[in-house]
Amino acid sequence: MSGQCAMDAERPGPPLWLLLELTYRCPLHCVFCYNPIDFGSVGRELETGEWLRVLEEARVLGSVQLGLSGGEPLVRDDLETIVAAAHRLGFYTNLITSGVGLTEPRLQALKEAGLDHIQLSFQDSTRRMNDFLSSTRSFELKSRVAALIKKYRYPMVLNVVLHRLNIDHVEEILRMAERMGADYVELANTQYYGWAWRNRAQLLPSRAQLRRAQDATARFRERVGPRMRIFFVVPDYFETRPKPCMSGLGRVFLSIAPDGVALPCQSARMLPGLLFPSVREASLRSIWYDSPAFNRYRGEGWMKEPCRSCPERGRDFGGCRCQAYLLTGDAADTDPVCGLSPHHHLVTEAVERAERSAAEAPLAEPMAFRDYRGGTARD
Repeated sequence: MSGQCAMDAERPGPPLWLLLELTYRCPLHCVFCYNPIDFGSVGRELETGEWLRVLEEARVLGSVQLGLSGGEPLVRDDLETIVAAAHRLGFYTNLITSGVGLTEPRLQALKEAGLDHIQLSFQDSTRRMNDFLSSTRSFELKSRVAALIKKYRYPMVLNVVLHRLNIDHVEEILRMAERMGADYVELANTQYYGWAWRNRAQLLPSRAQLRRAQDATARFRERVGPRMRIFFVVPDYFETRPKPCMSGLGRVFLSIAPDGVALPCQSARMLPGLLFPSVREASLRSIWYDSPAFNRYRGEGWMKEPCRSCPERGRDFGGCRCQAYLLTGDAADTDPVCGLSPHHHLVTEAVERAERSAAEAPLAEPMAFRDYRGGTARD
């Protein structure tokens, strides 16, 4: 399908949500990181002036929400400059961080620059497990950063990615969040892309683990009431209907990778046959509206059966293209998470293997910890 045909079917609105992945560099080595396995081979990062131009073009297009992520965005010395420019342009800014590098002077500078929101990640509720999963001694540092976030009157937003090795600790994680004065907690079950895909056999939980975690979350919600909002994101593999990934690819979300490649989702770089344009070579307006890569999965003309005739196609948009590609080899297939997909067995079989593995030996094989050489399997 040509980009023009997709545009004729459905011209998108503006990219309301803009994500700048400022760098793939990170002091942590998380086994579930969604960054590409080969991120070490990605070209040079955009310079400060290039990021500022992206912000200006995006604001003209209509972007309003700005996420700053990585890797670890705090490794960029110009983060405060980027935040200040975004604030002047009228963006609502959200820093997504491990906390490593967020000293009090730097937090004060970010506050003065106009940063609106900070989302702090933990890997677990204990130093031992947190530091094992990130292969970095970071738990105590993260705890200090959490206190600084409260001191500077930011909403306390904690994020913990769940998987087989920590999902049974949900109650302890929530108690930790309560002690830290968290206002929001996101318990986001692992999505299997990047390093998480490589480690899927070791990370996918069992159904019993998922049920226990949901029950523990429900009990905690009842106890704390409205003083803490808790979001529990069920892993796709345990659903029978796909989520509306990114609210539909190329509809509201625009991500810029560290080297300037523009993507309709952070993981879309893996999709075959698509040449995603760079902000170094094209304007955001032409990228968003005219590029064949962004138009490829807009509308419904690209859909195969059963999506093509499904009454839910306007709600779930066929599910996740990256998940379809990883599981079936064809990004245009119905997301195998869907119970109507002819490939749904690939998901149920993966869950069944996880059931057996979790029961027999939770970590029978070594995992690949994120690194710049493409991953090194280590215990």
